[in-house]
Amino acid sequence: MSSIFGKQTVAEPPFDLLLERNQGVDTTYELRKYGKRFASTCAYSSNGSNNDMNSPFEALARYIGVFGQAQNEGGEKISMTAPVVTSGTKIDMTAPVVTQNNGSGEKVMKFMLPVEYDELSKIPKPLDPSIAIEEIPPQTGAVHRYNGSWDESRNKGIAVCLGQQLIHDGVNITEDYVLDHWQFWGYNPPFTIPYFRRNEVWIELGSEEVDYLVENYSIKVIDEAGSLAMVARPLFSFDSLSPLGLAGLVILACMTAGFLIKSRHSRYSRL
Repeated sequence: MSSIFGKQTVAEPPFDLLLERNQGVDTTYELRKYGKRFASTCAYSSNGSNNDMNSPFEALARYIGVFGQAQNEGGEKISMTAPVVTSGTKIDMTAPVVTQNNGSGEKVMKFMLPVEYDELSKIPKPLDPSIAIEEIPPQTGAVHRYNGSWDESRNKGIAVCLGQQLIHDGVNITEDYVLDHWQFWGYNPPFTIPYFRRNEVWIELGSEEVDYLVENYSIKVIDEAGSLAMVARPLFSFDSLSPLGLAGLVILACMTAGFLIKSRHSRYSRL
C-alpha cells in the first residue's frame, strides 16, 4: 500500500552528494559521486512508448527472481534495487558488435545489483542469453529529480533542460553530448500514483566539469571545528510545500482512500 504513495522499499547504490543547485535556477540538480557498481542489463528496441519497456523489465526481473525461481545459475534470488536505468546504446563504431534491430531505437535497461555483489565472481551467471552483467566504473554526474507521469519524449525534454542549465552554469558540454549520454532513472513500481513518483535524469560529467561546479557553486560555511563544510539541503520536504500544495496532497490522499474503501465495499456487497 505504501508504494502507491511513493514510499521506496528497495535499496539504492550509495553516493556522495557534492553539490545541490536548487535556488535561482530554472532546472534544479544535484551533483552525485558513485563508486563502482554492477548491473544486469538487457538491450531492446524502442518506439518511444512505455509498453516497449515491459519485455526487458520482465527478463531482468526473472533473472533476479521477482516472479519465482531466479533464472540464473544456482537459482540465487537477488534483492530488487533502485533505480531502474534506461539509456541509448552506445557502441564503438570500430567494435565487432552485431545486434538485431540496430538503429536509433536501440536502448538498454539496467537493474543495479545490491552492494554485496561487488565483484564479478560473486554475481550469478544469467541463464537468459539476452541478459549481460556490466561493471560500471566510478562516475560523477548531475541529476534532476521530478515526479509525475513519464515517457521517453518527456524524459528526453527534461534531460535537455538539465543540459541547458549546466551549460548556463558554465559547464563545457554541448546539447549533442546531452542527447548521447543522458539516462532515465526510475525508482517506483508502475502502480505508484504519478504525483508521488521519484523520476530522475542523469548526465555524467568529467572531472574538470565537476571541479568547476563544486568550486563555483558550493555553499561553504564554517563548522564548529573551524573548518569549511558544505551545506546540504533536501530537494523536497513537506516544510517546503506551499499551503495550496499541501492542501492538494491532502485532497488527493482522501480521494484515493475513498476509492479504495468504495472498491472494497462493492466487492463485499456482491458476495
